Amino acid sequence: MSNTPDLFILAEHADLLKKLSEWDIAYHQNDAPIVDDATYDAVKKRALEIEAQYPSLAKNGASVHVGAEVSSKFKSFTHSVPMLSISDVFDETEVADWFNKLADKDVFIELKVDGVSYSALYEDGVLVRGLTRGSGISGEDITENLKTIADIPKRLSGDFPKMIEVRGEVYMLRDDFLKLNDLASEKGEKIFANPRNAAAGSLRQLNPEITATRRLSAFAYTYGALSTRTWATQSEYFDKLESWGFKTTRKWTHRADNMEDIQAVYNEIMLQRADIPFDIDGLVIKVNSIDLQEKMGSRANSPRWEVAYKFPAARAITTLRGITVQVGRTGVLTPVAELEPINIGGVLVSRATLHNADEIVRLNIRVGDKVLVQRAGDVIPQIVGVAESAPEAESFIFPDKCPVCGGTVVQESGQVARRCVNTLGCPAQRIGELEHFVSRKGFDIEGLGTKQLELFISKGWITNAADIFTLMSAHGEEIKKLEGFGDKSVSNLNASIEKARDIELNRFLFAIGIPEVGEVTAKILARAFGDLDSIRSAPLWKLKQIDGIGEVMADEIVSFFADEHNNKVLDALLAQVRVKSAVPVPEIIDSPVAGKKIVLTGTLSNYTRDEAKEILERMGAKVQGSVSAKTDIVLAGSDAGSKLNKALELGITIWSEQDFQNLLDNKKG
Repeated sequence: MSNTPDLFILAEHADLLKKLSEWDIAYHQNDAPIVDDATYDAVKKRALEIEAQYPSLAKNGASVHVGAEVSSKFKSFTHSVPMLSISDVFDETEVADWFNKLADKDVFIELKVDGVSYSALYEDGVLVRGLTRGSGISGEDITENLKTIADIPKRLSGDFPKMIEVRGEVYMLRDDFLKLNDLASEKGEKIFANPRNAAAGSLRQLNPEITATRRLSAFAYTYGALSTRTWATQSEYFDKLESWGFKTTRKWTHRADNMEDIQAVYNEIMLQRADIPFDIDGLVIKVNSIDLQEKMGSRANSPRWEVAYKFPAARAITTLRGITVQVGRTGVLTPVAELEPINIGGVLVSRATLHNADEIVRLNIRVGDKVLVQRAGDVIPQIVGVAESAPEAESFIFPDKCPVCGGTVVQESGQVARRCVNTLGCPAQRIGELEHFVSRKGFDIEGLGTKQLELFISKGWITNAADIFTLMSAHGEEIKKLEGFGDKSVSNLNASIEKARDIELNRFLFAIGIPEVGEVTAKILARAFGDLDSIRSAPLWKLKQIDGIGEVMADEIVSFFADEHNNKVLDALLAQVRVKSAVPVPEIIDSPVAGKKIVLTGTLSNYTRDEAKEILERMGAKVQGSVSAKTDIVLAGSDAGSKLNKALELGITIWSEQDFQNLLDNKKG
């Protein structure tokens, strides 16, 4: 096999590096990651695989890249010793491959804290400079910010080197993170996705006084430059750090000299993970001997003497603290698992769906158990099973009365769901309807969550959806006087409501809560009829003729728009909002793409991705998200990446945007 990469490999590698660079800037500079750890790790792993096969690509590739360039907002300094990253391993086999090559099998195992790396330079025991990791070669000056963190001493105690660069991780305790977000929510300010983002955003403030208010914590675990070394092992260095006044993760460290013990520690920490008061995303395994560390040295961007044994990004083990029952807008009772908060895939998860009473029985879970929780992409977290049963765990008894209104709960014959029969009198069902109305896929009104809706409903200010759009004019001044509200939060809420007055037809149909009509059906209706009046007056027979609208759906749609109460609410709502008609797409008969499986990739100049998808689907095509041997056509715009490469490898037909336009022009003619 030739060791020279072909054009397809070069294009794929370049695309992978481009992604990594964009994601690194978002993560390290902007403190706002745009992909989860699993996605990032998979792309980086693929780039490294290519570089291992074609070493000529490694010179400026993923194997030498660390972090992101420093922000121009901060003064920067060169690290006296580069701040390298740690090579990731993801399973026992990869750990064993590294471990078996060690000359000395004595390893020191630490927690991999999910925070922000720092470097603190001490001269004669005094903190003189603090830097971020930055690019690994140079970092941002955060000296004054580090001085606000109590865990980082301004002056060392005990017997310390004349000069030493102590390195570690700034993080935020989960409790402090939750308090920060609660306060931000009350003030209408930015909400952080997880403690790591909050710590990064707080540490990289231009005003140290803001950093000081954020309750940051820090651990120390390694060093850069130093004048003299008086310790022989990593374990001894932890003792030194604590004697100088630093905090370490010593409580959770372990020593091991075989793979069985390493894996046992990994399994043990996985079980303890939710009980540890800060986020971790794996273990760091280091050669304990400092002499051997120095002898083994480093690669371009990572030391050879340590690896990061990462936890699965989409799964975690945590404690089931309780089970609550929510009542939805249709009266269905849904059990929800209340969890010890745990970071899964970059999101702090504290709740998970249990679907129904039968699911609780199937999983055999009890309050107090350690449970395995799964989260993938935007899917609602769910409990997969029991990881460890608690001796005194309590079984859950499903209520026979509605927990909100006390109404009777029934389970209809042949149905799994249990439902509150008090349809008109149950406040939860009204709140559920309005939550659905303001949700992201509906009117997308930020700042009007469950807590606010409950408050405004209790005061009689909101009785139906139309009242939302008169809320500020009727009660704005009163809202400003309520606890948790202020001028800024009220202003933000008003702006969000005003922005929502213009809405696409499909989102409007989704928001008003027609039974059986979800996001997909709403799009089908919008495409088929084009405007709201046509849908409101559509006869049953016409609805049944539409592909994707079944008999039950058609009955529900006709019944909804025939209901006098619904029409009064709709008329009041339409007096406040403007519903945009759907973009007309001509019905195309005998389409050449009917039944074809088509994948879109890259950027089109004349159409958005959604517009192109909608047109193709109206022409009978099946638009898919990934390329496979069964794909018929790949429509490739500019900056097309790995999907295009895979299509070329598989010999799939490639269309340019001009080919797509030719299709439309021919059918129009």
